[in-house]
Amino acid sequence: MSSCNEFNENVIAEFRANAGKVGGPFEGAELLLLTTTGARSGTPHTVPLGFLRDGGGTPLVVASAAGADRHPAWYHNLLARPLVQVETGTEEYEAVAVPAAGARRDELFAQIVRAEPGYGEYQARTARVIPVVALQRTHEVPEEEGGIAGKLLSVHGWLRAQLAHVRELAADGAAEAGAPGAGAASLGLQLRQHCLAFCHTLEFHHRSEDAGLFPHLEQQHPHMREFFRRVDAEHRVIARLQEELVRALDAPGVGEGFSERVERLSRELEGHLDREEAQLLPVLRALGA
Repeated sequence: MSSCNEFNENVIAEFRANAGKVGGPFEGAELLLLTTTGARSGTPHTVPLGFLRDGGGTPLVVASAAGADRHPAWYHNLLARPLVQVETGTEEYEAVAVPAAGARRDELFAQIVRAEPGYGEYQARTARVIPVVALQRTHEVPEEEGGIAGKLLSVHGWLRAQLAHVRELAADGAAEAGAPGAGAASLGLQLRQHCLAFCHTLEFHHRSEDAGLFPHLEQQHPHMREFFRRVDAEHRVIARLQEELVRALDAPGVGEGFSERVERLSRELEGHLDREEAQLLPVLRALGA
């Protein structure tokens, strides 16, 4: 283990043992723990970071790397996998990591430098523009019942809420298509990060169902075989629409065509979730699962 990794591990252990309080060079500083998913490895990586908050209370972290000429690894990770875990001294929650763009980034960075002048010194050391990242808490869906039925409803609720947010961002993007300035650039990053977070979670959810839950239920309820065949077909359609959506994120600009793709996926997914709940929830509840 490198000395840097060992130092971080010690800070993380102290942070978790003392409700977010650490000593040494960070004594008195406000820290959080950010857990990202490795862009290549797919494994979780946790780093301690100083943070500030914007006017709405959203945590802001700075990818300074102490003024190095390369972005830190955690920043590359969150561009690839925007859904992250955040730990403060009092709570742990899920968030979508959204880098600020254009004038908004400059405004936030200037505020951060006024509060913490060291970040200005880091920027002076490198030609790269040091990113400022907002950690936007995702919609939380309370589990109103236990077991697998409750978890299914919780995941479905999260997907519905996140998709609704993506739809709003896509509609705003269509309205601002071709508009100059940082507003459109910032909206584009918001849409990209939230859309990727939604798509990655949906893909993982469906793969988990296909590989685990559904074969288990079909074995116990063979009369439901045809239902699971229909669900498999729906998963394939949704996966194709989802892949098209992710590819479209790399296209220049965010316009009306993208919003239409989001609406098409929304119709397919919402109908699928409704049908799945109608068929599966009674079975799961009867099993006490």
